[in-house]
Formats: sequence, structure tokens, C-alpha cells
Amino acid sequence: ASPALEAQIAGSRERVAVLLGQTSDALPAALSAAPKLPQLPDTLYVGSPEQLIRRRPDVQAAERQLAAETMLLGAARADYLPRLTLSARAGYLATSFDSLSRTGTSRLLIGPVLSFPLFDLARVSQRTELVHARVDQARAEHNAAVTRALNEGQASLVAYDRAHARLAILAEAEASSARAADLAQQRFEAGLTDLLQVLDAQRTLLEAENQLVMGYTAAATALVAVYKAVGGGGGGGLGPVR
Repeated sequence: ASPALEAQIAGSRERVAVLLGQTSDALPAALSAAPKLPQLPDTLYVGSPEQLIRRRPDVQAAERQLAAETMLLGAARADYLPRLTLSARAGYLATSFDSLSRTGTSRLLIGPVLSFPLFDLARVSQRTELVHARVDQARAEHNAAVTRALNEGQASLVAYDRAHARLAILAEAEASSARAADLAQQRFEAGLTDLLQVLDAQRTLLEAENQLVMGYTAAATALVAVYKAVGGGGGGGLGPVR
């Protein structure tokens, strides 16, 4: 191998070792003991659109923001209504100025007070309009989040379906190439063909294996995109259906 290729291989080995939390010297043993790649599901069940929306964190955040702004709007509109409060006042009550200092002239008055923002309607109206604008913005952001969630969920499912279908084609091509390579080896050992055909069959098999690995990576990446688009898979009705 060329020095540049050897350096690239060494760098890749070091990066894999870091991801596994091991040294590069122990990496060959770790790779040989690694389990096989999991089989990707043929079908995915993501639940109803309502369930998908409920699982999306961005939709949940937009919904909470809309609820908070709506509550503030209700409080702002309540400023238009009269307010009944209980008021207490202390003072003195006497028939003349000279008798104010006498015992028994002090009084405590307690009673309801009805107030109305008659001279403050402009401020109340401006505040209500401002809060109403924030409610409209929060509602628009919530609707956009719902639309985005549905579109991303549908797009991710279509992408995974296509990647999974391509993976099946690549797996069949790899199996066919493996059978052809075995047959070429048997024919060579029987003296029915030359070594060139064996090498050509092995080269074709190697290319098919590389294509299969890239196809699996693409399908696995698409599957991760599905789980991300539908809000994860924890306890929300999301899972493979065979």
C-alpha cells in the first residue's frame, strides 16, 4: 500500500479506537469480537399523525408558548372589566373641629370599592393589542411546527423505504457475486478456467460488498432520520413491525 493510504488507514484506526474507548493496539481484537450489524426493519409503524405531533419536542414547545400567550391575552382583556375590591379607611368623625380630639371620634370605614378603567382605556387597549399580536405569532409558529413535523415525518419514511429497497437489491447482488466467485474458484481448482477469471470474480465480489456496506449505511442513516423526525421511539407507539 502507498504511504498516503497507510497514513489514512492509521488515522481511521485511531478515530475508531477513540470512539470505542480503547487503544489502537487493542482495536483488532475489539473489531473481531464485534457483533454483526443489526437487521433493519422492513416496516415502520409511527402511529397516527396526532401521535407523531405529540412526540415532537418543537411542537410541544410551540403549543406551550401558545397556551402561555393565550393566558396573557385573557388577563389583558380582563382589564376592561370593572374591579370590585374591599377597601378600609381610618379617620375621625366629629360635628365640629374642636371635638376632633375627643374620645370616640375615631372611625374605621370598611366597604367595597368598584373601579373602572375609564381614563386608562387607551393603555389597556394598547396592551391588549400587543398581547393579541403575540398570540397570533405563537399560533402561526405552532401551525408551522405541526406542518413541518408532518412533512418531515412523511419525507423521512419515504427516504427510508427507498433506501431499504435499494439495500435489498444490493444484498441480492452481493450474494450473486459471492456465488459467482465460489463457482470461479471451483472451476479454477478443477482446471476448467484460468486464474484471471477467479481474480475478476473476486474483484466483482469486493465491489458488491462495498456497495452493500454503503447501502446499509445509507439505510441506517435514513432510519435514524425517521426516529428523529417522528420524535423518537420511547413509549410512543413507534417500533418495527415485521
